[in-house]
Formats: sequence, structure tokens, C-alpha cells
Amino acid sequence: MTNKNALMVDYAAWLTELKQRIQSAQQRATLSVNRELVLLYWQIGHDILKRQHIQGWGARVVEQLAKDLTATFPDMRGFSRSNRMCMWTFNEAWLE
Repeated sequence: MTNKNALMVDYAAWLTELKQRIQSAQQRATLSVNRELVLLYWQIGHDILKRQHIQGWGARVVEQLAKDLTATFPDMRGFSRSNRMCMWTFNEAWLE
């Protein structure tokens, strides 16, 4: 094998390794983001439940909260009524 061919083989192996490391880092980053979002949603659900019990919050306050959060974070998903219900249900089930 010529020196040039050996360099090409070495480069190809290195490129394959780099691609695998990049994909692995992307997967770890995605898992980390997902973990943080689940924790955030649990905390929001916990806060809503606590405030409903302590302060007697009703559906209107929760609806207003969703509107305010959506206005502040327009590119962030997850504040719809159904998602808030999931946050609430998740938190309530966790506490039982």
C-alpha cells in the first residue's frame, strides 16, 4: 500500500470515529434536554397542585399562566391545556 493510500485509510477510519462521537454527543445532549424538560414539567405540575390546594386556584388562573408563559416563551412548546393536564397528572400520580 502506498503512503497516500495509507493516509486515506487512516483518514476514513478517523472520519468514521468522529461521526460516531458526534452522534453519541448529540444523543447525550438530547437525553439531557429531555431529562431537564421532564423535571421542569414535574415542577410546574407540583407548583400548580400546591397552589390549587393552598390558594384555591381554579382553571382560570391555570389558563392565564399558560397564556403568560406562551407569550414569554413563544418558541417553547408544552404549555397547552393538554400538556398542563399531563404535568398535573404526572405530579399527582408521583405523589401517591
